[in-house]
Amino acid sequence: MGREEYRTLVADAQKIVVKVGTSTLTHSNGKLNLEQIERLVRQLSDLRNQGKDVVLVSSGAIGAGMGKLNLQERPKTIPEKQAVAAVGQGILLHIYEKIFAEYGQATAQLLLTKADLEHRQRFLNGRNTLLTLLRLGVIPIVNENDTVAFEEIKFGDNDTLAALVGTLIDADLVILLTDIDGLYNGDPRRQKDVQRISVVETIDAQIESLAGSVGSKFGSGGMATKVTAASIAVNAGIPLMIGHGADPHIIRKLTSGEDVGTLFVPIDMKPHLRKKWIAFGSHVGGRILVDEGAKEALLHKGKSLLSSGITAVEGNFSAGDVVEIADKDGREFARGITNYSGLELNRIKGQKSKDICPILGYKDFDEVIHRDNLSLIL
Repeated sequence: MGREEYRTLVADAQKIVVKVGTSTLTHSNGKLNLEQIERLVRQLSDLRNQGKDVVLVSSGAIGAGMGKLNLQERPKTIPEKQAVAAVGQGILLHIYEKIFAEYGQATAQLLLTKADLEHRQRFLNGRNTLLTLLRLGVIPIVNENDTVAFEEIKFGDNDTLAALVGTLIDADLVILLTDIDGLYNGDPRRQKDVQRISVVETIDAQIESLAGSVGSKFGSGGMATKVTAASIAVNAGIPLMIGHGADPHIIRKLTSGEDVGTLFVPIDMKPHLRKKWIAFGSHVGGRILVDEGAKEALLHKGKSLLSSGITAVEGNFSAGDVVEIADKDGREFARGITNYSGLELNRIKGQKSKDICPILGYKDFDEVIHRDNLSLIL
């Protein structure tokens, strides 16, 4: 199907997350591109004047710090990145606040780490804060908390963060602005006669292979991270669009349904907030492999996971942890909150529910993962 069939999908969006990358916000030397920032702010302010809720996920703190410190290369170690981000974050937010104020808009800053979304209560706190700010007419500006994040808890890129923020607030649309005007069937920087892909209805192995790993020297992303973010968004029932951030009217073009950029179409269902957290926000403690019968029951029959369908258990996890559920080939297709630990599951895997008590000496649940605590990842 072409873009026209999905026009209303984006044109009717009322709650929009816009992510802008470092390459869009900075010059080639790493210093902030003030003219580009002003154009972005004007477009977002215009969305707000239309009555739409807007959340800005902004990169650029490290780039701003590099410019201030006259660094020519992006820092490579975590402490160096944290220090440069600490310098740049205040500079970036001060500029945003000043320019947004010129258009009559109030802003607020939120700095997040992955741990904020993995912890259920902090996930809900972040959601409530963002929704309250939107209700008050404020434009939240979100960034990863680079000054305290370290390798194990970093999102790794703000594309992923934008998609997760979209799931956090039940957004109607996520827009990723970058230095290329969409996903192509080749690398437009190195190949001729390649074509932009206007609509992606299914993210499969071919689409993932097209993403590559291209990124700028000042940023951490690339098309691969954008496709990963798209997978998160569409599985949460949210359309995601990629567009060229240098276009001074790109947001209007994207939200009006013009055939620019690339649109990733969401799956039909929109999962409940708890299931969004299970699928995309929570920390994964281990993995359960299941047979084809169990996979069919989970995917197409709305069933819970029983011990009889489990073929293997990986990881040292406890009851109450979130675990991946994968098929016999190791492909993940769901996540859920387990009622039994990894040690217990290794003893009862492949066994019927009625045999759990004789094996363990107790049985708290018939189901290993109840349907209400399971989220599909398609």
